[in-house]
Amino acid sequence: MPYDTVDRPEIEIMIHEFYTRILEDETVGPYFIRALGDDLNGPKWYEHFNTLYNFWVLIMTGKRGYGGDPYPPHAFIGKLYPETFERWLEIFHEVVYEYFTPEIADKFYKKAEILAEQFMDNLGVNDEDDDDD
Repeated sequence: MPYDTVDRPEIEIMIHEFYTRILEDETVGPYFIRALGDDLNGPKWYEHFNTLYNFWVLIMTGKRGYGGDPYPPHAFIGKLYPETFERWLEIFHEVVYEYFTPEIADKFYKKAEILAEQFMDNLGVNDEDDDDD
């Protein structure tokens, strides 16, 4: 049964499942494996998970805990493409709608879409086709 509340324990379960699937994905998995390794129990992942938990708790509930800037660490993970973000969003969509009621999943997903767009803007990820006009 999907969660009908949002708090840290539910977010932790959802995020862990999301990144389990991310690591198995051919498109986005290699970025995360290069940066954090392929063992979700490793020390780099432990730190990343805590950051993500705090980030999503703040985004979804307003509870303080995250105080960073999400963009700079991603600037050094390699060339990113719109397809990279599209795939990230597809996997996020699958997981969030599996773990939360539709109303909550909708809120998560809308925030993820906004984040993906902001990441693409801040990291200079553009459709090169748009430059040909």
